[in-house]
Amino acid sequence: MAVSGQEPDRTMAKPPPGLRFGLSGKLLLLTIPLILIVEILIYVPSIANFRVNRLNDRLAAANTAALVLDAAPSGMVPDALARQILASIGARAVAIKSGQQRRLLAAADMPKKIDHDVDMREIGVGSAIFDAFRVMLDSGDEVMRILGPAPGSGQFIEVVVDEKPLRDAMFRFSRNVLLLSLVMTSITAGLIYYALHHLFVRPMRRVTANLVAFHENPESTARIIEPSKRTDEIGVAERELSDMQRDLVSMLHQKSHLAALGLAVSKINHDLRNLLASSQLLSDQLASVPDPRVQRFAPKLMRSLERAIAFCQSTLSYGKAQEAAPDRRMVPIEPVINEVRESAGLASDTSIEWINAIERGLTVDADPDQLFRVLLNLVRNAAQALESEKSGAGVARQIRVTGRREGAVTILEISDTGPGIPEKAKAHLFEAFQGSSRDGGTGLGLAIAAELVRAHGGELSLVDGTLGATFRIMIPDRAVELHRLRDARARG
Repeated sequence: MAVSGQEPDRTMAKPPPGLRFGLSGKLLLLTIPLILIVEILIYVPSIANFRVNRLNDRLAAANTAALVLDAAPSGMVPDALARQILASIGARAVAIKSGQQRRLLAAADMPKKIDHDVDMREIGVGSAIFDAFRVMLDSGDEVMRILGPAPGSGQFIEVVVDEKPLRDAMFRFSRNVLLLSLVMTSITAGLIYYALHHLFVRPMRRVTANLVAFHENPESTARIIEPSKRTDEIGVAERELSDMQRDLVSMLHQKSHLAALGLAVSKINHDLRNLLASSQLLSDQLASVPDPRVQRFAPKLMRSLERAIAFCQSTLSYGKAQEAAPDRRMVPIEPVINEVRESAGLASDTSIEWINAIERGLTVDADPDQLFRVLLNLVRNAAQALESEKSGAGVARQIRVTGRREGAVTILEISDTGPGIPEKAKAHLFEAFQGSSRDGGTGLGLAIAAELVRAHGGELSLVDGTLGATFRIMIPDRAVELHRLRDARARG
């Protein structure tokens, strides 16, 4: 008795390699029946036309015999001559009707009855096909009477013939058509099979073999298919497959890089937290020192350590789980900007000019800790760009922070006078391990910042056409639900 929920044996779903029926075999089996169907469609009207032509030949011969018999003196023809004439045209009797008179021109071995009448003056396609197969299926010695146009002034001529010679001729014709059809079918099937095999089956086998090889080692660039120069759908499929495989290899390399990074961080995470915890205990003791300067900087040091411990706890969240949902509230921008400047070490750095152009009293609906992380990443990137050797000579080293509100959207811009973002880095600027524009960078800072801004429903973008680099943060206010606003007002 099968256990509920047990997975089926997937190994039995694939047929053994020796029993597989390939695309070539299926193509051959499909080609031969199609050609046979075409041959049948050609044979059916051909056999009907063959019968009609044979009957017309009998009528033509009968017309000639009728002229000879009618030209005899007094219409009397010796029986021996009449039999010879009838035997030459393969008939038993010939009669002609002129006006109201029906005259028997010659007769020999007249049958007791006529089995079938065929009027060649009123024959259609359907009746011709039906009568042709009826003749072939009959097995007795039937006799038929053929009616057709008469020569001269006669209304019609009648010829009585046996069906057996006609049936034998039709079978000989069918046999010849069958042999010819077999030859033509073999040749045509071979040509079609060769053409389709060369145009479609071989390229499909190549693609299939590449997919199997790529599946065995998807991280190897040597397994990427080399597209052909074909311009049809197969060529397009090969080029798209090659591009997809290249993207997949690149993505797998990034995943491996992320896995290696996660492993390295996990190894140092425990010891780093212990060191930070020890530093936090020392900062707590330092806060009890009565020195005014110590009292001034101790709270900032404690907040920095608390943030460092929190960052250490959530370091592995990137690439493994989503960031925590932002705890949003209306936050003044000015204190956050000042704290970012001090944390980045720019408060005491006189070589870089700091310009604060934020509107007075500007607030943003955001999580203060996540906003701090976003701004700190952007400010550190700007400072590193100014400190690099690529900074333009004679240009003032400045970091400018601007902020304004447009309706329900808060806009912050961090700009510098550094060398700017290289063109090759702009395409993947906010992607991990791809957007770094300096040697030794990982590109994680902008990727994390963009993720945090998107969590607020906002957007982080690079502003083009500016000196250096300018990043714009747009964070909209949360939509206010009316019933909650009314409840808050009522409680107030």
